[in-house]
Amino acid sequence: MSAPEQAQFLNILSRDAAEAAFIDALRPAPLGVETVCLADVCGRILAEDVSAPVDAPPFDRATVDGFALRTEDITAASATEPARLALNSETIACGTNPALEVMPGTATPIATGGPIPRGADAVVMIEHTEPAGDLIDVTRALAPGQNISFAGSDIARGQTLLRRATSLGAREVAMLAAVGLNQVTVWRRPRIAVLSTGDELVQPGNPLRPAAVYDSNGPVIAAALQENGCEGVHLGAVGDNQDALMKAVRDAFAAYDGLILSGGTSKGAGDLTTQAIAALGAPGIVVHGVALKPGKPLCLAVCDGKPVVVLPGFPTSAMFTFHELVAPSLRKLAGLPPHAVASVDATLSVRLNSELGRTEFAMVALTESPDGLVAHAVSKGSGAVTAFAQADGFVTVPQLADHLPSGTNAPVKLFGAAVRPRGLTIIGSHCIGLDAVVGKMADRGVQARILATGSQGGLAALRRRECDIAPIHLLDPGSDVYNQSFLADGMRLIQGWRRLQGLVFRKGDPRFEGRMLRDILAAVLADPATLMVGRNQGSGTRVLLDRLLGGTRPSGYWNQPSSHNAVAASVAQSRADWGMAIQPVADALGLGFLPVADEHYDFAVWSHPRDAQALDMFEMALSDCTAELAALGFRRT
Repeated sequence: MSAPEQAQFLNILSRDAAEAAFIDALRPAPLGVETVCLADVCGRILAEDVSAPVDAPPFDRATVDGFALRTEDITAASATEPARLALNSETIACGTNPALEVMPGTATPIATGGPIPRGADAVVMIEHTEPAGDLIDVTRALAPGQNISFAGSDIARGQTLLRRATSLGAREVAMLAAVGLNQVTVWRRPRIAVLSTGDELVQPGNPLRPAAVYDSNGPVIAAALQENGCEGVHLGAVGDNQDALMKAVRDAFAAYDGLILSGGTSKGAGDLTTQAIAALGAPGIVVHGVALKPGKPLCLAVCDGKPVVVLPGFPTSAMFTFHELVAPSLRKLAGLPPHAVASVDATLSVRLNSELGRTEFAMVALTESPDGLVAHAVSKGSGAVTAFAQADGFVTVPQLADHLPSGTNAPVKLFGAAVRPRGLTIIGSHCIGLDAVVGKMADRGVQARILATGSQGGLAALRRRECDIAPIHLLDPGSDVYNQSFLADGMRLIQGWRRLQGLVFRKGDPRFEGRMLRDILAAVLADPATLMVGRNQGSGTRVLLDRLLGGTRPSGYWNQPSSHNAVAASVAQSRADWGMAIQPVADALGLGFLPVADEHYDFAVWSHPRDAQALDMFEMALSDCTAELAALGFRRT
């Protein structure tokens, strides 16, 4: 990267200043109109008001099956003294144009939706009549207009049917079709190219090579563009080759209304994107670096009136910066109104640390407690892709604060207006067996949320009544009994399943293969070159591991991922030589496994739960999952 571009990156703007600079350079407005047929209008935005060219309904019609008649003939009708009328010779069905006038003392059979014949001013339901040969007896009096839908009573000719800026969906299509309109004028959708950058990217569906990652940004950005009124076209990925990148950027810029790239925003030798967009047009780059977390290395440019954006490469950073600073302008290009953001107040369950001088967005999941909504941080770093799916919204840590204390009542901006906590909340240690149980519940219409915090974090949330179930696997060193001694008064234990915890290592490694546990530990503790991978504090695996190590801290101990899968991956990829995990993840990666403990994975709950019915459904699903758990390598207790 050239010196001027690095200097530009170092000129960090606040979130509001960055947004203002981008809008001032782009001056976003709709790109023009087009006419589309009724079959293609869903999701489009009306560019002009639509008036009804006809009445709906276009004629007076019956709303029930019965007989069209004159109400003056049945003013005294009752069940004991019915009014007798002669039947006319025609029957009016839908689509039948009446030929006979309803004269005094007569009635005409009519179906729902049939046109009202001349002379009739009401329709009596067939249930309120009795047949009498060529006559009928009417057993109930009616008011004029009863059971009739009059012409224009739904939509009147010339009435404004839909107003400009309306987002068209199924209901609007019904209204347009009802008045015979088969095409409307809508704002043209901006066509925005999406281009991922980086040598490490592999497109989904292809084999993953070593040190590579799947390109998740490209598809998710294209989908987010679609949600904001644009047509997102994912062009795939281009590697860190200056010539190839320059050509891909020039071609995409020429063919589309805008361009979004992801990756290559940080300063360094691999940053080619700012060079690629520098020659596209004036004014060029207006923002490179925003005081946001996640999302600091954001680049915003406007080239010859088109938006050109370079989002950070990590998924969470990319999506936050897109929604916060890019989507509002693109919505204006698409003719959409600003996105309505719903907000609720919630209490933070833990302290949220932040970096002073940068506005931070912390994603949270909401649960219910006796005192109201509770916000649990779910961010797993800017490289996580699951956080958005788990989160209900986000809390903002101001630029001039370095944290928000636990217990703070903070506004949570929701990702959707209808987001609400799910009925059954599970917080604690996660296990793939739990997914099977929750899946069984979902099949029966009961939804549950799982937040993986570790056994001790789950128990703490349960004590605060922020969840319904806390999965735990904690060994009491004094009694060698799992879980029971960790329950507070008023809690009980639902028996879960047994799973083998043990040492994982690469098969064929002579330091582990075929050796006794005590000999392995003695050898690895004496050899600093043998690296272990630890586990996070608060997990049941960490408790078991610390007991096994007896206070020693082998090389690699402080590398402490939060899942069994991460431990197994670290060993399989030779970043560590051994660690502790459950047997199913070791088997999945073809690792050697030496059993250490037959662990009890159980569920702590309150004896008097807040939702007894949902908890009963959980226990039923658990009982019905024996076969599924056995297939995963677990044994029901």
